[in-house]
Amino acid sequence: MITVQRVAKAAGKHLTKLGLDLRKALGARANRGCPACGTTVVGFFRYGDNGEWGCPNCNASPRERLMNYLIMKGVLTVPTDGAILHMAPNEGSLVKRFSEAADYVPADLDPARYTVPGMHKIDLMVLSDSDRYDLFYASHVMEHVPDDMAVLRNILRALKPGGEAWLIVPLWDKPTEDGSFDIPPRERERRFGQWDHVRQYGLDFADRIRAAGFELEEIDARDIDADTRHFYALDDRLFRARKPLGTATQ
Repeated sequence: MITVQRVAKAAGKHLTKLGLDLRKALGARANRGCPACGTTVVGFFRYGDNGEWGCPNCNASPRERLMNYLIMKGVLTVPTDGAILHMAPNEGSLVKRFSEAADYVPADLDPARYTVPGMHKIDLMVLSDSDRYDLFYASHVMEHVPDDMAVLRNILRALKPGGEAWLIVPLWDKPTEDGSFDIPPRERERRFGQWDHVRQYGLDFADRIRAAGFELEEIDARDIDADTRHFYALDDRLFRARKPLGTATQ
């Protein structure tokens, strides 16, 4: 669905990318870095309200760069000997990392939208796997599902004991506001930031994750030292949820 908001974001993105290309052509020094593609860049392009959103080399978003930084620093470990369910796999650097796993499952409700080999069609509302995955990754997915508590319980069941769900969602500084697909698309865009979202999360998303039965660690880019955060233009917050050892599958 094309909206004024989406057109404005796209225009800002392309204009600032052109500006970065011009700076590079004029000899500007590449003194910033992208942990997703491993290159140095002269800066990052704007998208929406974020003036340093995208890498001009690989298009990696702040959340994609954060994930790569955390993996690069050993804060997160990709279980290459295990099974990974990767929902909405549109971050190329993470597809590359996760696809090294022994059992890599890239998936989406509409798999035809992706060019990733081996895509599966999975509806998280009816996910029925039990004790299969070592890692579940979903970035900006949970705000699209009709019933997020049902999905969180399904994810918990699908993980092996000790397995982790790495979840990133759009956040604002108010409590979570829920909606539904009964709300007209333009009203959902006004209330939740995008026409295909059915809620806007606050930091109380953590309470929902714990209520589903997970142990939880929150990793905020703002807690990384300022120089590193600036160099890579890191942003966002990771909700690192863990299925407790000894948890019985329901």
